[in-house]
Amino acid sequence: MITCSLRYEIDPYKLKEFEHYAALWIPLVNRLGGKHHGYFLPHEGANDIALALFSFPSLAAYEVYRAAMAVDAECRAAFAYAEETRCILRYERSFMRPIF
Repeated sequence: MITCSLRYEIDPYKLKEFEHYAALWIPLVNRLGGKHHGYFLPHEGANDIALALFSFPSLAAYEVYRAAMAVDAECRAAFAYAEETRCILRYERSFMRPIF
């Protein structure tokens, strides 16, 4: 299993927009073969950092997801929403091997 960890730098004045964006992606990742573990939004501390975690059985399965995501209409609409609202300033993607 591989877990994708996303660290977002978000516009703190557009937290509602980012929360909407996050809510769009949870069912999309699950529908396209992953297991979304949720988004984690600022509460105390830094007000411009958010996290997301989702897993796939393997890195190969993640690559299949990436290819499907690129042509999926709902995924493309979610990306367009983030671009329109500019709620995400930057992000970092890392892959981890979880131990449960």
